[in-house]
Amino acid sequence: MSGSELNALAAANVRSANAKFAVVFHGPAVGGILDEPHYKAKFGTSNPNLKAIAEMKKSGVEFFVCGQYLAAEKIAPKSLTPDVTLAADALLVLIHYQNQGYAVLSF
Repeated sequence: MSGSELNALAAANVRSANAKFAVVFHGPAVGGILDEPHYKAKFGTSNPNLKAIAEMKKSGVEFFVCGQYLAAEKIAPKSLTPDVTLAADALLVLIHYQNQGYAVLSF
C-alpha cells in the first residue's frame, strides 16, 4: 500500500520530504517480512516482498514489527528482514507517530 501511495505522490509532484510513511507489521502480515531463508522454509518460495521493502526503505519509509506479536507467536526477530525495526508494541508505534501528526491508514 505505501508503495502505491509513494508513486501517486511522486506523480503529483509532491516532494518526498513532504511525504513520510511508517508501516507497522502485526499479526499474520509478519509472514511477509520473513528473511529469505525463513520465508522459503515456511512458504516454499522466495519472498517477493523483500525487494519492495528495501526500495521503500531507501525512499524513507520506516518499517516496524510488533515485538509483542513476535513473542506471542515465538517468532525470532532474527528471522525477519533487517529492513524492519523491532518495536516493543505496535500500538506504541502508532501512538508515537500519531502524536507526530501522522494519520493511521489501516488495511
